[in-house]
Amino acid sequence: MKVTVRKATESDTVIICKAILFSSRAGKKVGLFDFVFQASDDAALLEYIKRLATTATKSYCHYSNFFIAESAGVSVGAICAYEPRIATHDAFARALEEIGIDESYHERIAGYLLCEPDFDNQTWVLDFLMVEEEYKSIETYKEIITKSMLPARLKGYRKVQAMVEIGSVEPELMYKKLGFTVIDEKRSDYYEEQFGRFGIIRLQILL
Repeated sequence: MKVTVRKATESDTVIICKAILFSSRAGKKVGLFDFVFQASDDAALLEYIKRLATTATKSYCHYSNFFIAESAGVSVGAICAYEPRIATHDAFARALEEIGIDESYHERIAGYLLCEPDFDNQTWVLDFLMVEEEYKSIETYKEIITKSMLPARLKGYRKVQAMVEIGSVEPELMYKKLGFTVIDEKRSDYYEEQFGRFGIIRLQILL
C-alpha cells in the first residue's frame, strides 16, 4: 500500500483532530486535551479540538502545521511540524481564548507543564504523530516523518526534536529507528498521578 505525504489543508481537520486526541492520550484513557477542555465525551472533545485547529491564531495545533499521509486517496496518518519561535505558548493561550477557554486551563494541566520539554527557537519540532493501525510500518513512519522535516532544511534549521511520553513505546521506537536519539527526560510524580506515565522524553536528530 503506497503512502504519499502532503501538507494539510483545512479540509483535513478530521484526521488532524484524531491525531491530536489519540497521540496525546498515547494509549491511556486521558491525555492533555481531556484536561484542557473537560468535555463530556469524545465527540464534544473532538469538536473543541477542531475549533482549536482552525482558529485565526496559529497555535502549534493549527491545521497549517500538519502533514497528512494518504493511501489511495484516503487519509491514513498525520504529524504536526512547527516552529516554537512562531507557535509560542502565548499563541496557544490566545487560540484557546478565541474558543472560550480562559487561562485557568494552566491549573488543570499542571502535571504536564512540569514535564514539558524546553524547545528553543533554533529547533524544528514534531508532535502528534499518528498512523492508522493497518498502515503502521517503518516505511510509512519514515515517509511521514522525513517529509515533515523537509521544510526545516529549507528554512535553515539544523536540529529536529520530538517529545514522547515515557512508556509510549511505539512512537519512541519509530523515531529511534529513523535516527533520533534521546537527549533528556523530565519526570514528575504529579505527571504520573495525572496521566499515568512517569513523564516525557525528548528526542533529537541533526540535519
